[in-house]
Amino acid sequence: MSAEVGTISSIMFRVHRAGRPFIGIFAFVTVLAGWYWLPLGFLGIVLTVWCICFFRDPDRVTPIGDGLVIAPADGVVQSIAKADPPPELKMDAGAYKRISIFMNVFDVHVNRAPVDGTVRKLAYSPGKFFNASLDKASEHNERQALVLETADGQTIACVQIAGLIARRILCDVSREDDLRAGQRFGMIRFGSRVDVYLPDGAAILAVEGQRAVAGETVIADLSENDAERQGEIR
Repeated sequence: MSAEVGTISSIMFRVHRAGRPFIGIFAFVTVLAGWYWLPLGFLGIVLTVWCICFFRDPDRVTPIGDGLVIAPADGVVQSIAKADPPPELKMDAGAYKRISIFMNVFDVHVNRAPVDGTVRKLAYSPGKFFNASLDKASEHNERQALVLETADGQTIACVQIAGLIARRILCDVSREDDLRAGQRFGMIRFGSRVDVYLPDGAAILAVEGQRAVAGETVIADLSENDAERQGEIR
């Protein structure tokens, strides 16, 4: 591959199919607005470019290793705490740690599997649309949850949570599907959050406040039980 082709490939990205109707609508309205009043056309171009960027779906390089848990979403690690999984999943109470990743409207919103595993449960729960950065969003907001079972029998819950302006959660997997860590499984439109519930014995490698990259950032290790990492702003 030539250097020029490699450079172009590095800055190009695919667009998630769920975004194509929205991009078409934005572009159509932009043409009409520009015909009516040119400044509105320029504003429409900006919004259309933003819409394209919102639905971008870039490839990621996923670390491979036994026990590694990979970030399921782009965004900021909002909180790390002991918490019970959503009740509809019927998982053991008091036995899990939750890592919450908050996505703003400028982050990639395609979600990826945190581990290699088989989908054992899927559960959708309607709810409210509080700001996804609030802790109560895990309990009260609309959500789509799935449980993955790893080859060694450990269970991981991954919960897509709608946010303040999000109104659609897409989950493209079915029960008994086998997923690979980093594999795309859905997305949430327009600002939201993803929670990962890990067995209490997992070593948490993420730090509150750090930015995570879906499919690339290692956030925990199921095969270790080291002290949790600390971090500071520098």
